[in-house]
Amino acid sequence: MPANERRKFLGAGAAGAMLAAAGDALAQQAPAQRAKGPRVWLDLDQKELDDAYDQSVYAPNQPLVTGRYATNSEMTRSRVGMPRRFVYGPTAVEGLDVFAAKRPNAPVNVFVHGGAWRGGLAKNYAFLADLFVGAGAHLVVPDFANVVELGGNLLPMAGQVRAAVAWAQRHAAEFGGDADRIYLSGHSSGAHLAGTVLVTDWKKEFDLPPDVIKGALLCSGIYDLKPVRLSARSSYVKFTDAIEDALSTQRHLTRIGCPVVVAHGTQETPEFQRQTRDFAAALKAAGKPVQLLVGQGYNHFEMLETLASPYGLLGRAALEQMGLKPA
Repeated sequence: MPANERRKFLGAGAAGAMLAAAGDALAQQAPAQRAKGPRVWLDLDQKELDDAYDQSVYAPNQPLVTGRYATNSEMTRSRVGMPRRFVYGPTAVEGLDVFAAKRPNAPVNVFVHGGAWRGGLAKNYAFLADLFVGAGAHLVVPDFANVVELGGNLLPMAGQVRAAVAWAQRHAAEFGGDADRIYLSGHSSGAHLAGTVLVTDWKKEFDLPPDVIKGALLCSGIYDLKPVRLSARSSYVKFTDAIEDALSTQRHLTRIGCPVVVAHGTQETPEFQRQTRDFAAALKAAGKPVQLLVGQGYNHFEMLETLASPYGLLGRAALEQMGLKPA
């Protein structure tokens, strides 16, 4: 064999050996396939169910996206101005931000933020104000206690959000809003809490008309707490049968009296997608006006960003629901 061909042959052999060694190393490092455990909910074992209610498992870019919420909120405040801050309840956390439209007697949208019931601040959702204020609507974003501060009890959280909506209806005229055009939106655990607002007995609890809410947009939410109670979230939420039932919106459909838009992204966890689909189907079966939107290619946190644009999936839907046009 000529010397140059011999060198090529030896070089190829060495490269092949290196690739084989690398393949063996990767095979050794690859985790063993996990054996599926007993089914806990539908076809999910405990780990699968825990993961299905843990957004970080399905959205590894969560810190980047939620970081954008905060930085984009700073930029929005620099454009539309600082919100007016009002108190809606007796505790220190019970305040809300109002981004006022210039149009008199304008509709009001109350947005309920998420955070797995454990976190979130109104100030980091100011980035939504561009859409609503630009189109001629007021945006109200309440703060409320988190479930950890409340000793694991979700009921006071739902109560505070309901009180914030009641305040917006009663005090709309103070910031130029129309008390007869109150709309609701929410994302993630905020969509869950907003769902509980929809089934409020307004007359009994607040001495208000039964049709306080004229329309709702709920994105990536939870509408039945049974599977959540079986998941790892029960480590910080103290579920009881009474709480599970009272705060499972899907079990109280007869109390819903307004059109509802529900949405999820295709990159969300299987349970958040299923919860949204099942809630939409239940509303339809109950004869309630409902629209289901699916964001192709969006994960849980990216879906909310589409509410900030009149051309986004949620932004367009919100404006249509309120009878508004983009600025």
